[in-house]
Amino acid sequence: MSQLVSIVVNCYNGEKYLKKTLESIKAQKYKNWELIFWDNQSEDNSKKIFHSFKDTRFNYYCSEKHTTLYEARNLACQKCNGKFIAFLDCDDWWYDNFLSARKTFFEDEKYKFSYSNCYLYFEKSNKYVLHSKTFLPYGKIYDLLAKNYVVRISSTIIRKNSLKEINYFDPKFNIIGDFDAIMKFCKEGDAHAIQDPLLCVRIHGKNFLDVNRKMFFKEYKEWFLSQPNDKFFIKNKFLFLKKLIYLFLVSLFPKFLIDFFKKK
Repeated sequence: MSQLVSIVVNCYNGEKYLKKTLESIKAQKYKNWELIFWDNQSEDNSKKIFHSFKDTRFNYYCSEKHTTLYEARNLACQKCNGKFIAFLDCDDWWYDNFLSARKTFFEDEKYKFSYSNCYLYFEKSNKYVLHSKTFLPYGKIYDLLAKNYVVRISSTIIRKNSLKEINYFDPKFNIIGDFDAIMKFCKEGDAHAIQDPLLCVRIHGKNFLDVNRKMFFKEYKEWFLSQPNDKFFIKNKFLFLKKLIYLFLVSLFPKFLIDFFKKK
């Protein structure tokens, strides 16, 4: 018998792309899932779009107040009944085998989480670019992710017990909450990786990360300064520091300048 997978979609004013996101969930070959749609006080037509889908597996919740993204993720997780929790941002979409490709992960308790490759879809140029052109690491991968963090939350499925063990996501974060959680998992257990791209991550210039680079730097700095001096952090401290300096520099310049130099 297949395991129940809870799918969390956190939404705040996501009407522009939401229909495609929800359609990609309905199209899954793997059928034993529930959708936990967490509306973080949207002021657009997100609720109306959600309710246009007639499926008993679709569950709508509206937050009592607007919260940080990762507090909202935690609140949504409390509504999940599945042994596994998948996350899909409301501007991304899955291929129909996103869930069905995880059979090994579902059956092997040693894995804390599973992630896959994906395509980055650049909306302006209508181009699809493979996110990682190198082999995705699996197993004990803390050091490898410290060098090159390749995990996208929309590609990720996490055991609910793994989230419980770390007391879920740190609610103070709006951007790096999944990075913080994944790095915690990698200290204690194994990662499961699928090399094939199982989804598309939409890049449209108004992604939360793109328009909040200063917040990204601030959150990463807070994360860096709060890390315990364990063997994992000490070994990779210089790599994290380099990333912090890079984010500081990026936060100083307008986005069009960053895009310009990326093309050089």
